[in-house]
Amino acid sequence: MQELNTIQLIAVWALPVLFAVTLHEVAHGWVARMYGDQTAAVLGRLSLNPIRHVDPVGTILVPLLMMLTAGFMFGWAKPVPVVMRNLRHPRQDMAKVAIAGPAANLVMAVFWGMLLKLGLFLGGQGLWEGLIYMSVAGIAINLILMILNLFPVPPLDGSRVLNGLLPESAARVVDRLEPYGLMIVVVLLVTGVLGGILLPIMRSVSAVLLGMLGINLQIF
Repeated sequence: MQELNTIQLIAVWALPVLFAVTLHEVAHGWVARMYGDQTAAVLGRLSLNPIRHVDPVGTILVPLLMMLTAGFMFGWAKPVPVVMRNLRHPRQDMAKVAIAGPAANLVMAVFWGMLLKLGLFLGGQGLWEGLIYMSVAGIAINLILMILNLFPVPPLDGSRVLNGLLPESAARVVDRLEPYGLMIVVVLLVTGVLGGILLPIMRSVSAVLLGMLGINLQIF
């Protein structure tokens, strides 16, 4: 996408980012309601209206800065509140709530992949060229969110999934990392360790996804 100007980049990335972070959070709230916690529903956070989920920093500022400096977008929405004690089986159900967000991103990545296939089939000119760029952005942001969130460090979703699988004593050890989790993620990101771990995974997953759709394209 290096050939696109700033306005074109914003137009290409805006909808995929909004949909990716919004549906990720709604999926958490929807599954939480299934298992007994009505908090997100009561607060109106099951809405597909992005305005209800927008975080000024994570949904607007950070993605914009990353797009202009790094050439791709990453962002987050306001976390959907989940009261763990309201769940019928707190640890196990919380793991299901946590996995729902990355699962939603996987579904969206497949959806954008199908749109990419359509754009390429229709010739990739004019309007269809815009669809191709947006579809690539949609696949990229959703795979980034899915794979990063599955990293098993609090407060990422992967740590909640891990807690649901571990014996309670081991889960308590993971919980003790919670106050330092965001700092750990930032340090791993800044030092390049996180990228070194996740980038090969993102390349492999995107290759499998695009290969299943018969698309010969490298996104990462």
